[in-house]
Amino acid sequence: MKIVINPEFLPYKTFIESLPSIFEQEGTSIYKARNEIKIFDVNGTILNVKSYKVPILINRIAYTFFRPTKARRAYEYALRLISMGFLSPTPIAYIEEKKGGLLTHSYFISLHTPMQGNLRVFNDCLPLEGEKEKLAIAFGKFSAELHNKKVFHKDYSPGNVLWEKIGDDCYLFSLIDINRMQFREVGKEEGCENFCRMWAHDDFFRIVAKMYAEGRGYDVEECTNLFLRYKQKDRIHRKRRENRKAKIQEWKRKLGLN
Repeated sequence: MKIVINPEFLPYKTFIESLPSIFEQEGTSIYKARNEIKIFDVNGTILNVKSYKVPILINRIAYTFFRPTKARRAYEYALRLISMGFLSPTPIAYIEEKKGGLLTHSYFISLHTPMQGNLRVFNDCLPLEGEKEKLAIAFGKFSAELHNKKVFHKDYSPGNVLWEKIGDDCYLFSLIDINRMQFREVGKEEGCENFCRMWAHDDFFRIVAKMYAEGRGYDVEECTNLFLRYKQKDRIHRKRRENRKAKIQEWKRKLGLN
């Protein structure tokens, strides 16, 4: 078993080393799907622990010999983001377990963030006004800064951008689920497409596109058109995927496989 601990959090070493044996029985689950996230109260400090699903065989081989694990990337990318002046939950440690020489379970441990807001507040798809308009403006500026500094979040979705309002018109943003992040140049088309997974009224895309374009020195109209085009493309792709899933479920029902 490999354990890497942020030197600032060595007092939590005993707890971290115990995680593989206590994760299933202890802690409070706050998310459970392919992976699971639990919170633990350790001497009054709330910690987040993300347990990654055991990969399929080919990925177990890849993560063991050729690629950093998701837990390691989440830890190292958070450190890098913070060093660049961006926010992400403070990384504490990561754990990698092996069986038969290949990766099985892995864990990423971080401080629990106090930020409660995320961009799902726009999911009602209503026209923007008041506070939501101000939030969209701030998000567009933040995204431009992110890309200008060569940070590309490949899973830029509503639940992965947390926010908190500070003062009258100041918003702070924090990025989570960052193990697929890349640190490289971000071009115009790729940058505009990065927002397609956001779910909101067209007002949101127009406002964010304007601030993003201004922040990156692009033409506002061109960026707006790209934002809306990629949004529509994503919606069509999602609809087709949902229809395929529905057909598969119907076939299974008719064959008595459900």
